[in-house]
Amino acid sequence: MSSPPPNRFDSWLAGGAAAAATIAWGFWYTAGLTLSHYDAKAHLVVARRIIDNLTPGWQQVGAVWLPLPHLINLLPTQIDLFYRTGLFASAVSVLCFAVTTWASARLIGRATGSSVGSVTAALLLALNPNLLYLHTTPMTEPLLLAVTFLLVLWLYEWLTADPEPPVPWRLHLVLFLAAWTRYEAWLIIAAALSFTALLRLRRRSSRMRTARTLARVSLGPALAVLLFLLNSRITVGSWFVSSGFFVPDPTYQGLVLRSALAIWWGTHEMSSYGVEIVALAGAAIALLRGDQMIVAVSLFATGLLPFAAFVAGHPFRIRYMIPLVAACALFGGLAVGLLEQRLRGLGTHTSRRASVVIAVAALLVGSLLIESPPWSGRRAPLIAEAEWDVPVSAERRAVTTCLAAYHGEKILASMGSLAHYMQELAAQGLAISDFVNEGNGTLWDIAMSKGPAPFVGWMLVEEHAEGGDVLAVRIRQDEAFAQGMARVCEGGGVALYRRIPAP
Repeated sequence: MSSPPPNRFDSWLAGGAAAAATIAWGFWYTAGLTLSHYDAKAHLVVARRIIDNLTPGWQQVGAVWLPLPHLINLLPTQIDLFYRTGLFASAVSVLCFAVTTWASARLIGRATGSSVGSVTAALLLALNPNLLYLHTTPMTEPLLLAVTFLLVLWLYEWLTADPEPPVPWRLHLVLFLAAWTRYEAWLIIAAALSFTALLRLRRRSSRMRTARTLARVSLGPALAVLLFLLNSRITVGSWFVSSGFFVPDPTYQGLVLRSALAIWWGTHEMSSYGVEIVALAGAAIALLRGDQMIVAVSLFATGLLPFAAFVAGHPFRIRYMIPLVAACALFGGLAVGLLEQRLRGLGTHTSRRASVVIAVAALLVGSLLIESPPWSGRRAPLIAEAEWDVPVSAERRAVTTCLAAYHGEKILASMGSLAHYMQELAAQGLAISDFVNEGNGTLWDIAMSKGPAPFVGWMLVEEHAEGGDVLAVRIRQDEAFAQGMARVCEGGGVALYRRIPAP
């Protein structure tokens, strides 16, 4: 049978989620925090620099972050209003929240027939202050959640169709888009396709036929990954950039159990113990049942990325557990739906069944409201983490004041460490094309090899974060590098140098 059309109930839940995110955006924008996270600003810079640049072109997409979020914001960020405020990118995030909620409600409704389960998942998403805040920012996680939840939904609908139709175009499309969004999606795709192969083999499909079907489904993400690797090779000379992002932190480095506990802790800190435990129970039931709902368990594969990062020494970031928080909301609602489905199968009276299911759903939502209430404001873990740069940003205003003397001379700065500050300086009228950075290739290489004084009028150096950027390291190793430049001011860990005028 073909997939039923989206019903109005799912759309109402999606609309409610969008309304909640819009209200949250108004609150956090007024508080000046929609761009408080340094990565929120950096993502705007990456989208803007593709056109606004000394060396514009497709190479400016970069080889570290996956390209889809920046391609979506490519043209809007060329408009100063959207670049300085992140307004368009925030609107995309709000839309993504609606899509994620819609996909969750539809998936639970299709799998269990439970409206209460769908509502539970929607509430666990829309009442979570961490998820709400994230969906008011230009961060890339909202797009990740939207495309991967759609991926799981459409894969489930394809697998449950009888007779099984050809692979729908929308599934090919969302697989490609997911593989171009964030690296966590690669893990979800790998897990989802593995579960797909397992389900087909259980249906007594031949190995050869299963392999052919899997090859067709894998075509989109394989092409997306190949294009990204080719771009990386052409842009930076490496097939995949896997180092240089952080200074190793011994807190979790090499500690497998401690890193796993960090994933568990971060997830319930942004949700609740009750939601996390019930969600894991729902995932376990889906695995034991072994039906098509097993593909949704692939959403938990995102935990492997922060786990591997922490073991490798990456500093702890609670934001990396956001995909797990969203997966727990889905499986919390699914667990309620499975309970209702089970009671229905046992022939429990309708009124008694409704009372039990609503009570369980209320307890689940209540646990979220107790541990992570939407009114927690800046005490919510993700928001507190996003504000780490706020006091430093205030201190950088001293440097911004010094740049009032800027009159068009180029500024040497590392985009790898100061992209967020470049975005802040847009309020002072500075464009990305006013900076010489790593993305400018030969221009950057010459300034780094011969010293900045003959080529630029200013130099910005990040001296504190991650032990200092490449310019700070170069100055420490070679004092002659900054010859001809005078240190004029500093603030927030950033030092500003200006070329000494010729006599």
